[in-house]
Amino acid sequence: MTVAALRNVEVDYARGRALGPLDLKVDAGEVVALVGPSGCGKSTALRLLAGLEAPTRGEVVRAAGRGETAVVFQAPTLAPWLSARANVALPLELAGVATAEARRRADEALARVGLAGAEAARPVQLSGGMAMRVSLARALVTEPRLLLLDEPFAALDEITRRALADDVLSLWAATRPAIVFVTHNVEEAVYMASRVVVMTRGPGRIAGAFAVEGGLPRPPGFRTEAGFRRTVEAVSGALAEGIAA
Repeated sequence: MTVAALRNVEVDYARGRALGPLDLKVDAGEVVALVGPSGCGKSTALRLLAGLEAPTRGEVVRAAGRGETAVVFQAPTLAPWLSARANVALPLELAGVATAEARRRADEALARVGLAGAEAARPVQLSGGMAMRVSLARALVTEPRLLLLDEPFAALDEITRRALADDVLSLWAATRPAIVFVTHNVEEAVYMASRVVVMTRGPGRIAGAFAVEGGLPRPPGFRTEAGFRRTVEAVSGALAEGIAA
């Protein structure tokens, strides 16, 4: 079943064409990575899928209904005056869930991302990695059918990035939402995704798509396997060609 799709979409801004023409289909339970050079329209494509922006031309299809799409941005975007528990509970409360139930579910979501015991902490008291975990908990507490991640690990160190990549895949395994995430890191894309879509330089178009062998979540040592390295090289080659196109 298709959860979301972009059909021959183009996006024009005052400065000119930003994206397209572009076709992209995301199926239920699929994990798709978008990679491409800066300014190619990756984040624009994500905003189209989220319903935050409309295309200039073409069609956006979103099977996920209201409240069934969640977005995690590069910055955690947490309300600084709220605790971690209250931040995570906020989308539930806005949807009409009773406060006590919303906060109970928020505590469960925080425990799933490894933050049991930090429910009362304010964002200023959290490390960058912890703040991103709170953002992930807030996105997943509604059990979305479509989860969109816009370079969520870009500001984090490599060790934290790798730990969070495994965390996201473990969380995915619990409810299997469709995931689309944007990254500049080819190895991260191949590690996390079942399919990697490479975009050309702006205005972004599809330069290639690569299926990644192996099940999700990844087993220990997956990054050292020959298949992983081959796919990383293939994606890197397509990316170089897309930049030159």
